[in-house]
Amino acid sequence: MKIQERTGAGAGRSAAPAQPSVGDRLPTPPRERKPALAALAVLLILVGALGATMLVLQAGDRVEVVKVTKEIQAGQSVTDGNVTSVLVADDDSINYVRWGQLKTLKTLKAKSTIYAGTVVIGDMFTDEVRVSEGKATVGLSLKAGQYPTGLKSGDTVAAYRVGANAGRNNSDEENGGAAGAGGSNSLIVDQATVASVPQGKDEGDLVGSSNLALTLTVDADQAAALAQAASNGAVALVLVPGNNGSN
Repeated sequence: MKIQERTGAGAGRSAAPAQPSVGDRLPTPPRERKPALAALAVLLILVGALGATMLVLQAGDRVEVVKVTKEIQAGQSVTDGNVTSVLVADDDSINYVRWGQLKTLKTLKAKSTIYAGTVVIGDMFTDEVRVSEGKATVGLSLKAGQYPTGLKSGDTVAAYRVGANAGRNNSDEENGGAAGAGGSNSLIVDQATVASVPQGKDEGDLVGSSNLALTLTVDADQAAALAQAASNGAVALVLVPGNNGSN
């Protein structure tokens, strides 16, 4: 009887272990936080923003400098008609000529040809007119009719002696007389370079002006004859093919 009661008491229990319900999941471990990575991300964002700000500030740090608008020949000076102002990024490594220095710049001479569109730097100009070995410079004062209009620095010209004795010297040559290189209506210099023209006198406005004072660069052995003729006002210039701005 006792055995049967015990068997009957355990008959309602299942022998298999209890299983979890289908909807339950195993617990997951908590995520590990990484504050170092978060701080690095924030730092990168701040660095990027700072870099962008610096670029904007540098782009806005500009200076007003001199820019050439018309070609300036060697030995020629800056005028109000051949330069303008332009804004560029400030750079201490570049010797820009500031617009406020224009008055001083006008007193200097270009060392070599400066083309339109060039931003001027100080090394392009000098306060000395250098003469190459074997060359000389001669100053002339010419009246209207003794020079071609529109003459400018860098032009190539020929210089002739002219005067009241032209007819007599021509007759001497026809009679077999030896007319020297300094004779009237004779060629003094076949190729001379216009070294400088007064400011405001090199833009084609020479017609109707008073005497034009200019400087020619010639071979040294031709300087004496040209200077003598110039002192007598007996020189006429003719524009000839060469390194002329019109070519």
